[in-house]
Amino acid sequence: MSATVSFKVASAQGEQSVTLSYTRRGSGEPLLLLHGIGHHRQAWEPVIPALAAERDVIAVDLPGCGESPALPDGMAHDLPTMSTVLTALFGALEIDRPHVAGNSLGGLLALDLARAQLVRSVTALSPAGFWNEAERRYAFTVLTAMRQIARRLPLPMVERLARPALGRTLLTSTIYARPGRRSPEAVVAETLALARAQGFSETLRSGRTVRFTDDIVGTPVTVAWGNRDRLLVPRQGARAKGVIPGARLVRLPGCGHVPMNDDPALVARVVLDGSR
Repeated sequence: MSATVSFKVASAQGEQSVTLSYTRRGSGEPLLLLHGIGHHRQAWEPVIPALAAERDVIAVDLPGCGESPALPDGMAHDLPTMSTVLTALFGALEIDRPHVAGNSLGGLLALDLARAQLVRSVTALSPAGFWNEAERRYAFTVLTAMRQIARRLPLPMVERLARPALGRTLLTSTIYARPGRRSPEAVVAETLALARAQGFSETLRSGRTVRFTDDIVGTPVTVAWGNRDRLLVPRQGARAKGVIPGARLVRLPGCGHVPMNDDPALVARVVLDGSR
């Protein structure tokens, strides 16, 4: 069951009200789950049952994604603002220094929170920000093409394509190594989420100059990368390890850019181990 929470966030225009949609399951230490650009919290559904057996799991739709409205006028969809919003979310949900797991953009956000010493641990799955310029341009070109296709496809066509495994492969093979494992309903929902993501373009623009170059000390960090990631290529994992020498680097065999659906048991184990 989804819920919403509204809270105040400081901005250059004064305090602004932000509303986010989320789901919460399980008990134990809090674990916040953050999805990637243009995706939605349902990307985490394959691993939530295993995580909720040991953690108080909060899966959130980032601003302008899923069921969460875009940020108010005057608030940028950029890394500093998103981190400020998530910090305010902690207070609104009464969670003190949660564990955070993030994928892609969500992984970058999780690492940014750890850099500020605001979380207990971080598990970053194929996090953004460890690219070189050629890799960044490639990823942004692919993401832009995915967005354009999602916006142009009529819903009946998306529904027809999503029924057979081949169609699901055509729609989602950029992010999944095993797209046939994703249900037709899930593929339709995430195609619509990508098409309707209000914050997509501004978030992508703000990411052009983003590089994560700071070490993180005092917070346990796990960086995990699918060896079949076609969007942020796996060699970026070694680069992340070079930036954060104390991080645990985990390879995810047979997994793509969004590994939660490709191997839920492996990803859940990596997240739980990283949040001990």
